[in-house]
Amino acid sequence: MNKKQRRMRNRIVIALVLFAIVYAVTEFLPLDSWLGSARAAVYVEFALFLVPYLIAGYDVLLRAGRNIKSGHMLDENFLMSVATIGAFSLVLFPDSGPHMAEGAAVMLFYQVGELFQSYAVGKSRQSIAEMMDIAPDYANVMDDGRLVQVDPTEVAVGSRIVVKAGERVPLDGVVVDGTSQLDTSALTGESLPRTVEPGSDVISGCVNMTGLLTVETTKPFGESTVSRILELVENASDKKARTENFITRFARWYTPIVVGIAALLAVIPPLAGMGSWSDWVFRGLTFLVVSCPCALVISVPLSFFGGIGGASKLGILVKGSNYLEALASVDTVVFDKTGTLTNGSFVVTSVKPAHPGDEERILRLAAHAEAFSDHPIALSVRAAFSGDIDTAQICDVEERSGHGVMATIGGERVSVGNDKLMHTCGIIFDETDTQGTVLHVAANGTYLGFIVIADEPKPDAVAAIRALHEAGVRRTVMLTGDRLAAAQSVASRLGIDEVHAQLLPQDKVEEVERLLSGGAARTGKLAFVGDGINDAPVLTRADVGIAMGAMGSDAAIEAADVVLMDDKPSNIARAIRISRKTMRIVWQNIVFALGVKFAVLVLAAIGVANMWLAVFADVGVAILAILNAMRCMNVRK
Repeated sequence: MNKKQRRMRNRIVIALVLFAIVYAVTEFLPLDSWLGSARAAVYVEFALFLVPYLIAGYDVLLRAGRNIKSGHMLDENFLMSVATIGAFSLVLFPDSGPHMAEGAAVMLFYQVGELFQSYAVGKSRQSIAEMMDIAPDYANVMDDGRLVQVDPTEVAVGSRIVVKAGERVPLDGVVVDGTSQLDTSALTGESLPRTVEPGSDVISGCVNMTGLLTVETTKPFGESTVSRILELVENASDKKARTENFITRFARWYTPIVVGIAALLAVIPPLAGMGSWSDWVFRGLTFLVVSCPCALVISVPLSFFGGIGGASKLGILVKGSNYLEALASVDTVVFDKTGTLTNGSFVVTSVKPAHPGDEERILRLAAHAEAFSDHPIALSVRAAFSGDIDTAQICDVEERSGHGVMATIGGERVSVGNDKLMHTCGIIFDETDTQGTVLHVAANGTYLGFIVIADEPKPDAVAAIRALHEAGVRRTVMLTGDRLAAAQSVASRLGIDEVHAQLLPQDKVEEVERLLSGGAARTGKLAFVGDGINDAPVLTRADVGIAMGAMGSDAAIEAADVVLMDDKPSNIARAIRISRKTMRIVWQNIVFALGVKFAVLVLAAIGVANMWLAVFADVGVAILAILNAMRCMNVRK
């Protein structure tokens, strides 16, 4: 509880104590006989109840006054002020019983509700604030043989920084010296530390737990992981769900309507001779108290905020409540295969030459052709080649996205790629149903053979697909540039419902377009999960784009609506469960608040509901809705 909340709490406690004392005095002491007049006793009660009323609600009255001056008067501050001042004003009607106690009680319990709201918002902000704490305060840079602390924004790419034990890694980079364990829980929700050594990538925001690390920076602070995360979190509240926008629009129309009804209720019946002014004014005031839309305008945004905060505890960043709402309706999940369902760490498992004895030549030519590529397949081919790559022999390199690469190596024109590249180059080759990714190799138009590369599924990929089906996802689809046989092998192991293979990056967009236009049979939303730079267009096109991992490409994370900070596909089902729980709570609050208010509004209009019931219908319902909304923050790790 912050300083402002503590002050508010103390003020409410003082007002409640004074209210209880005044209430006891007016109920149990014979003020009438002491003062010699019942009317004098009423004026004394007025003065006594005015003290706790002003202590508790002076700020509400001030806000209402400022809003009236600025032309924005029809909010809950105005409703509370009019209703409570009206209750005190009934002292001017001699035929009316005193209602100062109810007026003071309405303001007191309204403020109790406001305190609950402030506390609930603070709790939901806390989990996000913990993530905001990942921002590093400084970076250690060596200057003339001594370490100097500088602002991370001032560190240039390629600089070497030192991260001591207990310090937070300030910038993305590569370890050049030292071994240690990193605590990544603030980013990924994963409690197990990660071991790093020379050559390991490190991301900003992690905490160095044990050894001393020297890190060479690879990105400026503005493009680092921690900077991207903070930007996502800060902008999350700007993107509101349709339900949230509906409640805002509803309150904008609802409030002036009920104020008008309350005014008519207080004026028309007594003018028509249907009763006393005091009776109908009191009914109008009670109607005003009941009509205050606090429960809705507080609990619905709080539910979404709590859902986003709860998800962040698990390392799931949702960029706005609109995406959380869309995620709850997902019934089709489409995956890119490499790096999403599989590790993306390819390994050459075999070399199949067209002529025996050409294995070494095939590997040498493929490794040289892939010498300048950072693609995981290229890295695996180079790792499998035991010799040295002579870049002086390589020229005229031509990469064809989704096909492969062609290059001139030592005077030979070499083609390395998939079936499509062989067809494009007019090279005759033997079709194969070998399990795994097949990389064909040809030189000067002659087919030499192929390399088989395997990419193992992630450890929790099977559990992730099963969890999605258990969560109500009707269809899981895998898109890949791999050959059909290799794709079907992975899909059958994981339990994927549908596979589309040998796709170019633009083919993936077309496939998602086809799935999105599924006709009348399609009722839910489509989510696409990817991690590569070529996934960015598909992530943008899907109803919900989900990027895998903080180590994924910047383009994928920028294009995505949801970012999973670790690389576990099982967190997709968790994100869907959190979103559906949030939407259940949102609608529970809407139905409960509107149902109770409508019932008590009718009772207030016919004179059955008193001010105490109005207090429950307003403040009581708001507190219950807030407590219900706070359940969104409770997530299981």
